[in-house]
Amino acid sequence: MSPILLDEALWQAWKSLELPEGFRAEIVEGFIEVSPTGRSSHGLIIHRMYRAMAHCLDDSDWAAYRDLTVIHGMKVWVPDIFVAPEEPEEHLTEDGLGFAASAVKLVVEVVSPGHENQQRDRVRKRRAYAGAGIPVYVMIDDHDQHGTVTVLTSPSPDEQTYAAETRVPYGTVVEIPEGPAKGFAITEEITGPRQS
Repeated sequence: MSPILLDEALWQAWKSLELPEGFRAEIVEGFIEVSPTGRSSHGLIIHRMYRAMAHCLDDSDWAAYRDLTVIHGMKVWVPDIFVAPEEPEEHLTEDGLGFAASAVKLVVEVVSPGHENQQRDRVRKRRAYAGAGIPVYVMIDDHDQHGTVTVLTSPSPDEQTYAAETRVPYGTVVEIPEGPAKGFAITEEITGPRQS
């Protein structure tokens, strides 16, 4: 089957899915991936990050979003958090199913437990977001050593890579270096302390 036919088949299947509450479906690298929304520590980090980022973006033309779909061609993602224009109407896809990836300036993933989930967030989504040209990808990862925050910038869509990477342990402040959230600090108040 040609890649275009596969993309179309996945797209049609994704649009017809009816998932139970607490699950989400994404199209990542040629597969529909269904996953639960995460355990309590995962949700608490997302909550703290979302609140702090929303506050940071007050009085700007940008907003923090969660539980919404980002679409690039026939690829679909549900980032834990993303930053896009405050007035979304002209930045939604024509069918209204989600935000066009071209409007998204930053995505955040809190890495989920389990080998497959970690591979999705650390490897497959990293390639997918870079391929879509999303300028900043933040990974908050409880499962990397004693907890790390990685900020990826300078995407190369053709190569599906980010040229710049800053990776710090929990407890070390790291700032978003560019875009609407430039200067936003990811601190221990968001991640929790370094794990032992």
